[in-house]
Amino acid sequence: MDQLLTVEEAADALHTSVRFVRRLIAERRIEFVKVGRHVRIRESVLIAFVVAGTVTPMTTATIKGRAA
Repeated sequence: MDQLLTVEEAADALHTSVRFVRRLIAERRIEFVKVGRHVRIRESVLIAFVVAGTVTPMTTATIKGRAA
C-alpha cells in the first residue's frame, strides 16, 4: 500500500507550493483521499502526475523536415 501524504508533504515532494497542490485538488486534476476532514494523496498518484506531464526532448531526427 502506498504511503498517504499530507498536502504539505506532497508540495515538498513536488518542490511546489501548498497552494499549487490545493489547486490541483480543487480542480480535480489529481486523485486524492478524504480521511474525515483531512485530504491525503498517495505517493503513486504524485509519480503518475509527474510522468503524465513529462515532455520528451527534441532530437535532430524529430527536427528534420520541419521548416525553420
